[in-house]
Amino acid sequence: MASSGLQLLGFFLSLVGLAATVGATLMVEWKKQYQGKTHRIFEGLWMSCSGNERTTCEFHQYLLKLPIEVQATRAVMLISVFLSTVALMVSTVGMKCTRFMDGKSESKSTTAMIGGIMFMIAGILTIIMTSWYVKKIVDNYHETKTLQSFEFGNAVFVSWAGGLLTAAGGAFLGCQRCSRSQATSSMSSNNHLLPPMGPKSNYV
Repeated sequence: MASSGLQLLGFFLSLVGLAATVGATLMVEWKKQYQGKTHRIFEGLWMSCSGNERTTCEFHQYLLKLPIEVQATRAVMLISVFLSTVALMVSTVGMKCTRFMDGKSESKSTTAMIGGIMFMIAGILTIIMTSWYVKKIVDNYHETKTLQSFEFGNAVFVSWAGGLLTAAGGAFLGCQRCSRSQATSSMSSNNHLLPPMGPKSNYV
């Protein structure tokens, strides 16, 4: 029961992390800039918005003209979302609370472990790529040293949170195999330590 509860916790964390990663990928506020007191500019991975109280948004039309950090972050975030989606389906099959692969506990545990590892890879990719994106913005800010330089926006924090939750959930799902193996090995070692229960001899 405890193992099944950890699996459910890991699955829920990974699901929330996937939702946060998708939300961050679609958000427009990856970097922001304020011109004056009212004019604002937001740039995301897919579109840019500008305006005063009411902003107008436009999709990025030319992929090759985008900064390298936008192109790379867009690609890696999509890969992370794809991996998490596949891991979601794989871990659903391998969880103990589902009826898939009944009677094959070994294969079911291995499937859950594979799903957890995929979740961890997706979360780590999201964290690394978001950190690199922030580093590029900070470096550009220090190079230009102007008040109108871009700063990183709220989407960065959502992406970090999504990556952490996805990786943490994958760790809970992936470690089930290890804990099960340790429990099996400890039981077998205890059985070797017990004396053999054979028939008692009447000879002195």
